[in-house]
Amino acid sequence: MADQLARNRISKALPKGMELSHFSVLNHLARINEERSPAQLAATFHVTRGAMTNTLNRLDWAGHVHIRPDWDDARRKMVSISPAGRSAREAAIQAVVPVLSEVVAGVGEERLRAALPVLRMLRQALEGPR
Repeated sequence: MADQLARNRISKALPKGMELSHFSVLNHLARINEERSPAQLAATFHVTRGAMTNTLNRLDWAGHVHIRPDWDDARRKMVSISPAGRSAREAAIQAVVPVLSEVVAGVGEERLRAALPVLRMLRQALEGPR
């Protein structure tokens, strides 16, 4: 329930036309600062390859990512964030910061810091072997 409420609040704060999935991919690519294949991105976000292809096509159409053939394997593609994608990510972060700041103020920074290790352990347990 908390995840759904958080996603809803953040989605509403994002710049017009940007979806949470778009922001998530842009944020990931900006943080790792390396190319990834669509299959690698799908695995990272625990979505189907089709869902990731749809997200990447929309990001490509908006000019937020570069998609190129893999020079070693022509069947694969490689994805990287574009300068426009970095700008879009920054705009999204600026739009989301007030929402997150409000939540942190309401819950308390110390309580959130105390919850992070438990949430990490929960994520790791859920990501484990199926």
